[in-house]
Amino acid sequence: MVQLKDLVRRGPWEWEIPATVRADMRVPVRIFAGRELLEAIRGDASLEQAVNAAILPGVVGEVLVMPDVHQGYGFPIGGVAATELPTGVISPGAIGYDINCGVRLLASKVELDRAAGAMGELASALDRACPSGVGKGGRLALSERDLEHACREGGEWARANGWGTASDTARTEEGGFLAGSDYSAVSRRARERGRPQMGTLGAGNHFIEVEVVDEIFDERAARVMGLEVGCLTVMIHCGSRGFGHQVCTDYVKAFQGAVKKYGIRLPDRELVCAPLDSPEGKAYEGAMRAAANYAFANRQVLAHFAREAFAEVLGGRASNTHLHQVYDIAHNMGKTEEHVIDGKRRRVCVHRKGATRAFGPGFEGLPPEYRAIGQPVLVPGSMGTASWVLIGTEKSMECSLGSCCHGAGRTMSRRQAKRSINGSELRRALEDGGITVRAGSLPGLAEEAPAAYKDVDMVVAAVVGAGIARKVARLRPVAVVKG
Repeated sequence: MVQLKDLVRRGPWEWEIPATVRADMRVPVRIFAGRELLEAIRGDASLEQAVNAAILPGVVGEVLVMPDVHQGYGFPIGGVAATELPTGVISPGAIGYDINCGVRLLASKVELDRAAGAMGELASALDRACPSGVGKGGRLALSERDLEHACREGGEWARANGWGTASDTARTEEGGFLAGSDYSAVSRRARERGRPQMGTLGAGNHFIEVEVVDEIFDERAARVMGLEVGCLTVMIHCGSRGFGHQVCTDYVKAFQGAVKKYGIRLPDRELVCAPLDSPEGKAYEGAMRAAANYAFANRQVLAHFAREAFAEVLGGRASNTHLHQVYDIAHNMGKTEEHVIDGKRRRVCVHRKGATRAFGPGFEGLPPEYRAIGQPVLVPGSMGTASWVLIGTEKSMECSLGSCCHGAGRTMSRRQAKRSINGSELRRALEDGGITVRAGSLPGLAEEAPAAYKDVDMVVAAVVGAGIARKVARLRPVAVVKG
């Protein structure tokens, strides 16, 4: 296990596990965290998992650990690692089961004071419009042809079918789709699971939350994003549902053989991988991109349904109920990008698992209005706590592969949370605090209690202190819909 003595402090918010800690490490591990968060991080195996990732073939630079990190399948949730093309590896466990789990933020001009009396009705309307729960089917029943198009075209498929606008896709990471998806690399079981679930929220930590802009820290950036103090926003957190989960399941199993075939030695079988230029690696990458596009389409459809619910309930209370898109970002993804690493520009596959892309100003892939300020970074809280809007910085491009945190990060497992937190009492406490709740089950609500997570304000303080993000706005929850 990694010991405190193994860590070298590199600054107030940065620590390093040198590559000399274990003989098989190819690169060091860099951790972004204050001392108090570091103690919480050391409570599970996430640092050991980061060290394990530092031995992956082709890994370059550093393995990065965000302050919201917690133990995951093989690779820590809140971890980032780059492997060099073409011979470095790609690992499903380092991308995650819920491929392109991500967050979309919509903002309005509707003031909370005008909508306060309708919050229960609004929460119920969102709950009806956006079905949630494990295995839950939605309002759309996709044909095989529809599913294939969604997996190839992502958010653009949804827009073309009337569930969005050109502004939505422009304000989505990668324009709402990844090129190079390969539908033929997706199993029949994954397709069967994906067809009925388009336009659904799922369960676990997925949610739709109505929030109010509580405080603004960067007036210029907030103005560009259309965020105004006292006005309502809607945050949607979900991913590729059973479709992406099955893709990951299929390739974790398939890569057990690939590891043996290519003679790859791993300290943890959950880190199974294959060379990016191998048939197995190419097949997974194509299937992963298909699942990522499914998720972009799913959040686009959900945004459309959320807009309908918002207008239906608040139309008589406000003259303009339009929800414009601020941004949509991915958390679990493998992306081909170029970065300067060890003084050399390299083409790499950046594995971000429970981590957000946080590109700084000047990146051409951003919509024109964001190029001058940097990419929006959305950091959801834990149901009863604030969420944050940040922006990427020049320093994030220099020292974190253009990456940032993705949320608060768990301190309790779901099983622990259910054992120690009463769902009924939690719901009552949230509603006493002014947060309207719609939940599919009380045990499911208890799993996601604020007490099961780190303090999101401390997490944000760490990434801002390290210089890899800047604060734009703090959002306070007023209604939450969970599966």
